[in-house]
Amino acid sequence: MNMSFLDRWRRRQRADRSVPLAESVRADPESVVELLSECGLLRAQAATVGLELDDSVRSLEALDQLQPVWRDDPEVLPWLGNDAGLYLGTVLVRTVRGAVWHVWPDGQPVVRLASGREIDVVTAGHEWADTGVPELSQLYAEVSES
Repeated sequence: MNMSFLDRWRRRQRADRSVPLAESVRADPESVVELLSECGLLRAQAATVGLELDDSVRSLEALDQLQPVWRDDPEVLPWLGNDAGLYLGTVLVRTVRGAVWHVWPDGQPVVRLASGREIDVVTAGHEWADTGVPELSQLYAEVSES
């Protein structure tokens, strides 16, 4: 049975769908890199103590030295952890040859190294924000050597 209205409806439904992050990474990787590198809360927190985050390894070392005042605010902690992970990923992507953003099917952004190894930087950022371990600069050093 030919029901042309179903074909039009299906086309419309597909056109109205949102675009998953994974497709955006493939379609426009530079824009996604810029989006993931914003880390507004982390940058604001660092700025309050005079630290400018310049996407360098030195800035990761400086972040590791900050007093973790965010741990006193349960509303800020998860957001800051997310930003810390995205910032670590940003430094890796911008400074380690062959490192790129990749998105798992569940939407989690990770950094994929040239070797194929994937680093779950967001989880690492949450651990850093919660406990200070692993230090961002230490994780960077370990990942950049592989």
